[in-house]
Amino acid sequence: MNIILASQSPRRREIMTLMDIPFQVIESHMPEVPPAGATPPELVMALAAQKAQAVFSLHSDACVIGADTVVDVDGWVLGKPHTPERAKEYLQLLQGRSHIVYTGLCVLTPHSQDVRYCRTDVTFRPMTEGEIDWYISTGDPLDKAGSYGVQGPACQFVDHLEGNYFNIIGLPAPLLYEMLVTAGVMDKNHRVL
Repeated sequence: MNIILASQSPRRREIMTLMDIPFQVIESHMPEVPPAGATPPELVMALAAQKAQAVFSLHSDACVIGADTVVDVDGWVLGKPHTPERAKEYLQLLQGRSHIVYTGLCVLTPHSQDVRYCRTDVTFRPMTEGEIDWYISTGDPLDKAGSYGVQGPACQFVDHLEGNYFNIIGLPAPLLYEMLVTAGVMDKNHRVL
């Protein structure tokens, strides 16, 4: 069965490649419609399912994977900042405290739909305004949920984490593997069926 990643994220592509899973990328290009009143886990699962369903509607003989990641700080959901000003706001909020990263995953096949989420708790060390300004000047935070990528220059600001590291990057590899096996897309010998 063909496996399609419905994501434009280069980081998700990287993790799929690290997992040695054959896949192709077809972006969903769908506008995200967050469900009203959703909790962060409900939000990421709903958006992951929307992305997967948009691609699956055109490739219904394949396995389509959708994913969505957000950062939750005391119930305030941080997506991608897109501007340096918003990135600074987010980083000032994150520095010196803990937050939660949620990634929703949806695996759609002709015979099944599985939607789950993964949670990782992350604690940033205190950051000076100069450190925040320097990090923003790298351009790294602008396209990442919560304004940081743990696999880039921001690694020096992450004091510790509890949970899956790859979840913070945007694709919790162990959960995805489990979902692919459960869906009958792969077997425990790592063969695509």
